[in-house]
Amino acid sequence: MNYMIEEIHSLPELLNQIFQPLDDTIRHKLNHELCLSLKRLYVVGCGDSHHASLSTELAFESLTRLPDDSMNSMLFGRYVAGFIPQTGPKTNLVIGISVSGMVSRTAEALRMGKQAGATIAALTATPDSPVGKAAKIILDVPVPEFPSPEGMGIPGVRSYFTSQVGLFLTAIRIAEIRGQLTNSSAAELRAEIKGFADLASQTIEECEPVAKQAAQEWADAGEFVFAGSGPNYGTALFTAAKVLEASGDSALGQDVEEWTHLQYFAKNISTPTFIISAGDRDLSRAAEMAIAAKQIGRRLAVISPKSAKKVTKHADFHFPIPEGKEMFSPLITAIPGELFSAYLAEVKGEPYFQDFKGGRSIEGGGGISRIRTSETWEEWKE
Repeated sequence: MNYMIEEIHSLPELLNQIFQPLDDTIRHKLNHELCLSLKRLYVVGCGDSHHASLSTELAFESLTRLPDDSMNSMLFGRYVAGFIPQTGPKTNLVIGISVSGMVSRTAEALRMGKQAGATIAALTATPDSPVGKAAKIILDVPVPEFPSPEGMGIPGVRSYFTSQVGLFLTAIRIAEIRGQLTNSSAAELRAEIKGFADLASQTIEECEPVAKQAAQEWADAGEFVFAGSGPNYGTALFTAAKVLEASGDSALGQDVEEWTHLQYFAKNISTPTFIISAGDRDLSRAAEMAIAAKQIGRRLAVISPKSAKKVTKHADFHFPIPEGKEMFSPLITAIPGELFSAYLAEVKGEPYFQDFKGGRSIEGGGGISRIRTSETWEEWKE
């Protein structure tokens, strides 16, 4: 059984399960006093959680009209937190994302933010975890357990999806209280988010056969590039991460504009390259990138709506996604890359996370990554 594929197929039902309790929690925990006082947002996390922060930045800024700094936890905790503007109580909100709540660097970032006078919120499924204990506000993320063999790691799909939903609902809540959205328009946006259950089903149905074929034809490649802009730069980073975790192949997430300055010159002309576009602000530059990629000899896949013909006409494989608002598009633009990653691992016979072998042992078994036990800034300074 391909357990990663099973998790991808579970996403529509997952959204139906989590939407109402998550929305209720966010509405209850984010009160008027806090939301009306805010002047700046910081959304931080590591790995998939960091990618979720990047993919929701456009929504936060478009809806709330507040500046949102989305960054990884180490950058925030050790390099940014000490310089947060001292604009008064409850004016700076730091949202730390960690479904497990066990990531040392994110817990550290929240503590550093608290020391700087910011209000701290945690989007987590484990309130009693280090991340939860570092926060004043707990936004409980209900991620129902999904059956898989004991001890088997599966590249994160459900947790990433849930984190995105939580962040989008948080942006809607803040915007509604601050008067940037009327109650009726906020309700319409919430209904739109809930409707992504059907859009996710449609995307899986249409993209799964494409993913199978692309994985089979491109299994010879040892490296892959994913490029996106705006909210889908986060998608590019996330889908590259899924390839790394699932098949072990080298994969890079890049901004579309930066690709034209950098990967354009890579000497391996046939590297499979994915362009991820919602067919909106990024479309003209994505089309130029597609022309350049094909001129070089890249194998090209495009994840976009069918209407984005300027890009899709250059693709060897087109993964169609439904039309919709660009700011919410990362909820579905990640699905084709997830499907491709899962089938690539299956075709190549690679175990997820390389079975944690060769020095990659799971934490507590000699692992060198130490995501959960890493030395903190406070300990290092002593």
